[in-house]
Amino acid sequence: MATSAKTTARTKSPRLPAIDLMRGIVMILMTVDHASHTFNNGRVFGDSVFQWKPGTPLPAGQFLTRWITHLCAPTFVLLAGTALALSTAARLERGDRAADIDRHIAIRGALLIVLDAIWMSFVFVGPGKVLFQVLYAIGASFLCMIPLRRLSDRTLLVVGLGLALLDEPLLGVLSLGHLEQSLPAALLASGGYFANGHFLVGYPLFPWLGMMCAGWVLGRKLLALPDAERGALATRLLAAWGVGLLLLFIVVRGVNSFGNMLLYRDDGSLVQWLHVSKYPPSIAYIGLELGIASLMLAALFAVTQRRPDFAAPVQMLGKVALFYYLLHAHLMLLAGSLAGIIDRFGMASAYLGAAATVATLYPLCVVYRRYKVAHPLGWTRYV
Repeated sequence: MATSAKTTARTKSPRLPAIDLMRGIVMILMTVDHASHTFNNGRVFGDSVFQWKPGTPLPAGQFLTRWITHLCAPTFVLLAGTALALSTAARLERGDRAADIDRHIAIRGALLIVLDAIWMSFVFVGPGKVLFQVLYAIGASFLCMIPLRRLSDRTLLVVGLGLALLDEPLLGVLSLGHLEQSLPAALLASGGYFANGHFLVGYPLFPWLGMMCAGWVLGRKLLALPDAERGALATRLLAAWGVGLLLLFIVVRGVNSFGNMLLYRDDGSLVQWLHVSKYPPSIAYIGLELGIASLMLAALFAVTQRRPDFAAPVQMLGKVALFYYLLHAHLMLLAGSLAGIIDRFGMASAYLGAAATVATLYPLCVVYRRYKVAHPLGWTRYV
């Protein structure tokens, strides 16, 4: 364990364009989903057995508009773990003390949870309500990574896989004592509604922490690769991960039993194969989304090895992903409310609204990025 930390500390910590580009893609897809939430009156939302009645029709266009955005949260959490590993390595290189690194991670984690409870909840569920979703999952995972980051890569990967894969049997055990809808179970494993719908948990910690653990291991693997061969070797590593995860999805979804969080296929159609549980994330969901994300990352490493500035505007969004996330939904809600067009349109509004939002916020993201680079020790290091 000590040897692993020292090795990481001696490793050069580069900025990886493929990571920024993938995060930028995720931000754009996420905006499509939230634009659909704001403007699209035909939005399909049934990503859990608790929200879905078997046999209900799934309109292909609306379903796929929602489904393409399923990639966002798992990739965001995975790459948050990767970025945390890279930034921690950079701090170790500078000679920062372990206690100072832990304090920084703790502040970032706590801040994300507060932002989810106060800032993002307002726009997603309205005033007077609290929704714990992706920022809660990342923030709470950051807090857990303070001790977990000291584990070896192999041990941490086992822990991460265990957290992700064992959530469904854990819920089965909790249900025997009718505890699956208790607040501790909701925060850790199941999600749920409390206080007459005024407190909601959408992203329980355990499965999302598992994805962050995998992201941390990915970050350390990338750091260990030789600079000259990093792109080629990362492409092979991620392609292997992607194929393995997609095979896991095919087996679990094909058997149509354990691993689906009770959200089973109604038939053998493509839409039913893709209709997997996000709330909470099933094994099928994790395998499918992280499998796709890994293959996309493999391709992006191959491309950016030859052209580091490929799709630079999208990379810019990835460099300031949290800043963009904290503004995009508020902008859409404000514009929609002022124009009186909330839930007034069809599927096309998801894409048009997303395009308008990205175009509006992009110049502000450029300004913020310049400010952040110029003030690396200021408040921006937390955002």
